[in-house]
Amino acid sequence: MYELICIGASWGGLSAIGRVLADIPTAVDPAIVVAQHRHVDSHEGALGELLGLRIDRPVRDVEDKTPIARRNVYLAPPDYHLLVERGWFSLSVDERVQYARPSIDVLFESAADAYGSAVIGVILTGANEDGAAGLAAIKHRGGVAIIQDPIGAERRAMPDAAIAATVADAVLPLDAIGRFIYGLCVEVAKTA
Repeated sequence: MYELICIGASWGGLSAIGRVLADIPTAVDPAIVVAQHRHVDSHEGALGELLGLRIDRPVRDVEDKTPIARRNVYLAPPDYHLLVERGWFSLSVDERVQYARPSIDVLFESAADAYGSAVIGVILTGANEDGAAGLAAIKHRGGVAIIQDPIGAERRAMPDAAIAATVADAVLPLDAIGRFIYGLCVEVAKTA
């Protein structure tokens, strides 16, 4: 049974994340955590407000020691690394990774350490290689690796890097990712 769905995106990410979240039915109950590269001066809460208009789940920026609750969407706040611990999140202002804070690699690697095979990792559009090592860590720990098909990505560098770093369980067009996650979380659970 999956505990956490981690989504990482950069350039073009707002639209891509919104589409994926809107396509994940509410029957999918793992917590969803998102690392979107944002400018350091981004208004905290703005991304959550925009996503909240498109989906039927609670959406919020994480604060240090926020507990993880199923069916909620959590966002890495601007200029902080978001780390997953068993049952809650923590924040860090450690050095940038791949020029980014929040770093997708930091989020994904900490999720893999905390939840192992109960993690689904999703890499979407982006213009650098952040997330590739983190997705490989999720896959190495027995989790699921999903990558947006680079052909349809607004910027393909991030999906290309993820494909090069790990053997993905699925490389899908944006509009198929939500259905695939539904199949993993709901259809598989019905047969178990």
